[in-house]
Amino acid sequence: MRLNRFIYDKVILIDDAGWGDLILGVVIGALKLPDHKYMERRIPVTMFQPPNFGKKSYLDEAVRIADEIIDVMQPDEKTCFKVCSGYILSSIRRHLRNRGFHVERVKVEGELQERVERGYVNWCIEVGVPPERLRAKRRFYALLEWVAERPELRERLVKTGWKSWREKWRERAYQIHLERIRRAREKYYMHNPNTKSSQQ
Repeated sequence: MRLNRFIYDKVILIDDAGWGDLILGVVIGALKLPDHKYMERRIPVTMFQPPNFGKKSYLDEAVRIADEIIDVMQPDEKTCFKVCSGYILSSIRRHLRNRGFHVERVKVEGELQERVERGYVNWCIEVGVPPERLRAKRRFYALLEWVAERPELRERLVKTGWKSWREKWRERAYQIHLERIRRAREKYYMHNPNTKSSQQ
């Protein structure tokens, strides 16, 4: 048996971004080496909202994306898939193995991680999140405050299937919203005392 049977001279890296973020869905990206061919796809936020979230429909979407990666990247028997260890990619790892590919579970860093992360950030900007909010070290709270500015409109962008959203963060978002309204009113009346007295 020849040694080169076990040498994979082509690698396809797969990573995700957005899984732990409050809004939107998840971006899945693939990078083919050595030619650095890149593609990315989005799992929509509806997959992280009821009833889809409870059914784990996002895993089915991930499998669909895996098939797209195969169609676009055209792997062969000398291709090794190196897939990040994130939970949402577990169905991709399993699906690729079932299709006969060599798959390794790895921690993805460098070029692919940066490109997938940029893909998620760009998605946030597309829906109106100010870029400076996305540079915050604690991005979760920056996004929570952004949702809290107009929760009646922006909740549709939230991963509302999360138990923590239902039990904690939704209430917190509306608290922030009401507190901002209260402060805005106080500031307005402070600078317009005649308006306040005329309403009494």
